[in-house]
Amino acid sequence: MANLKDLRNRIKSVQSTKKITSAMKMIAAAKLKKAQNAAEASRPYAAEMGRIMSDLVSKQTASDTTPKLLSGTGYEQKHLVVVLTSNRGLCGGFNTSVTREVKKFIATQEAQQKNVTILMVGKKGIDLFKQDHGHRLVGKHISITTPRFFNAEAIANDIIERFEKGEFDVCTIAYNKFISTLSQEPTLKQIIPFKGTVSDTGKKKQEKKTSLESIYEYEPSQEAVLARLLPRNLKVQIFSALLESAASEHGSRMAAMDGATRNAEDLIGNLNLTYNRTRQAYITSELIEIISGAEAL
Repeated sequence: MANLKDLRNRIKSVQSTKKITSAMKMIAAAKLKKAQNAAEASRPYAAEMGRIMSDLVSKQTASDTTPKLLSGTGYEQKHLVVVLTSNRGLCGGFNTSVTREVKKFIATQEAQQKNVTILMVGKKGIDLFKQDHGHRLVGKHISITTPRFFNAEAIANDIIERFEKGEFDVCTIAYNKFISTLSQEPTLKQIIPFKGTVSDTGKKKQEKKTSLESIYEYEPSQEAVLARLLPRNLKVQIFSALLESAASEHGSRMAAMDGATRNAEDLIGNLNLTYNRTRQAYITSELIEIISGAEAL
């Protein structure tokens, strides 16, 4: 029979845990709103940047002066994957979902005899990769709390520097795209060399193109504008991914803490039921002993 004191202590412990998870849920909900607004606000700008880039690339002819960020190295042997994860835990399957997709990507590239290295953003990703793929980690950015554009600039500059040193041929960014509070989509997107892909928002705008666009002119030249926009576009795409990842993290944490709070409530109910039944059994046992003693007299 369970000890009443132990049951009381366990009930108090679960109640304390419930208070913590409930508070974390409310904090995550408040942060989610801001992060969601930021992510949604960044999408039109990133989409329009992609559309402009695609328009410039479509008019570009291959030459020796073509920026390497566009033309690439001519090879696809060495891959760099930039993985966006969280610095904190207690966020459900947020980190495992994106790392699972990256591991699948690594397996696919390895099957083709290609080399894959990882640039990690977030502390939790390091823990998830260090056992099986620790030798692939070539760098990390773990000081990001709330994404700012200068964070994206720092990551982009790191990537460009590695690219210019010849450390990789293709760069892919892996992150969780925010769909809704309960849904995040692990996404892998090539960012170097620029592929000229356009998002759904950008495609809708392209469908509205008219012949008037043929009069557009770029000063001082298309090549010069493209050379300036390629690094800028890289920073914008990384910043957009950081915002999407942050919103996904807060959404996943809110859902996880909500589930933990509900489980705590159920556990408290079951423990209270067990406590009352045990207490009743103790009382019944004592009454039987008293009655038996009285009858013996």
